[in-house]
Amino acid sequence: MPAQLSVCNGCCCGRVEKGHNEVPIDTLKEAWEKHELAEHVKLTISTCLGPCRMHNVSLLKTANERTWIGKLSTQEDYLALVEWALDVAKLGEDAKLPDTLTRRIFKP
Repeated sequence: MPAQLSVCNGCCCGRVEKGHNEVPIDTLKEAWEKHELAEHVKLTISTCLGPCRMHNVSLLKTANERTWIGKLSTQEDYLALVEWALDVAKLGEDAKLPDTLTRRIFKP
């Protein structure tokens, strides 16, 4: 499998009651199914990925790279993750992150 996307929905991420934006888990799962992305990018919904100071984080893994994305706050941010996965399905390791995600990269 060339890539993996881990989306945090744990103790802080997605917790509206703590002032964080909801994680659209159903939207992501539906997109993976609709576009048959599972054979190209494994989607994992995690209980906690770690860097809680960033909240609403995701980890994108490819054979050569780990990229942390944080402060995902809108539906468009999460749809950009789908866009990235679609690009991985087409281009493999040559896939590029959408600009909206590039601006949210951080080092843990």
